[in-house]
Amino acid sequence: MLGLVLTMLYAGSAPASAERGGADPAAAGPEVVRVAEFLAECPYSHRLPDDPIVYPGLPGASHMHSFFGSRVTNAHTNVTDLVGSASTCGPAVDTSSYWVPTLYRNDQPVEPTGTTFYYLGEGVRDDVIARIKPLPLGLRIVAGNAKATGVDDPSSIARWSCLHHGEVNPSKDFVTCPADSMLESYLDFPQCWNGKDLDSADHKSHMAYPVNGDCPASHPVPVPKLRQVLRYPVTGSTQGLRLASGPGYTMHGDFFNAWPEQEMARRVANCINPIIKCGADGNPS
Repeated sequence: MLGLVLTMLYAGSAPASAERGGADPAAAGPEVVRVAEFLAECPYSHRLPDDPIVYPGLPGASHMHSFFGSRVTNAHTNVTDLVGSASTCGPAVDTSSYWVPTLYRNDQPVEPTGTTFYYLGEGVRDDVIARIKPLPLGLRIVAGNAKATGVDDPSSIARWSCLHHGEVNPSKDFVTCPADSMLESYLDFPQCWNGKDLDSADHKSHMAYPVNGDCPASHPVPVPKLRQVLRYPVTGSTQGLRLASGPGYTMHGDFFNAWPEQEMARRVANCINPIIKCGADGNPS
């Protein structure tokens, strides 16, 4: 399903041009894919009832979270702890921490076996993509709402779908997937930064989603959009499924950026600004 979604989302993107600033994708050769993207594959690391963004310094204060990327994350984690830490990510240079509420089936935890974190330029005009800036070291973001009240709650923004089965409509709540599929969750983080704060009281206000293809004046700095894609080995009936935070519509994601600044800057300059699809190594794929 995600492939179909991404294809539709990318379909309207035209190549960047040297005239509007940034690198000219034509210089990279005709074999490159004209998609502003790099990624990290970050398998499951560990599980703790901790949240160093929402409940810093308070171990056990949160519902259960499943962590990806940095192996050291706990309630006391700060950016210094993350930088250079052991990581599950490919590339290993990404020592960021990513976490979500743990999924349970009949009260048994189920961890995703597919864990891809895309960094994208889509969602804004090409001229905005050309001026996207690197995500600042230490940036913390929460996307979605652990306290969402239902599928009609606009703060619930994650979607559930079935891998390779586009006939199953995406939903804010769990969906029933065929036996040859997997339950998939995808969530887009905001891509407009206020240019000042690495966090905010609600862990969201320092960021914003674009409006009409551009960042609002209150959040003028475009940064790569993080798309969290998790694939769980779950099919069939949704009975017995729940998140640590509640029903499927409470799915949310936390991100604590610890990419080395030079590596983040290189990927933005080589992949995002010129609209070139790159792999985990930050080179054209």
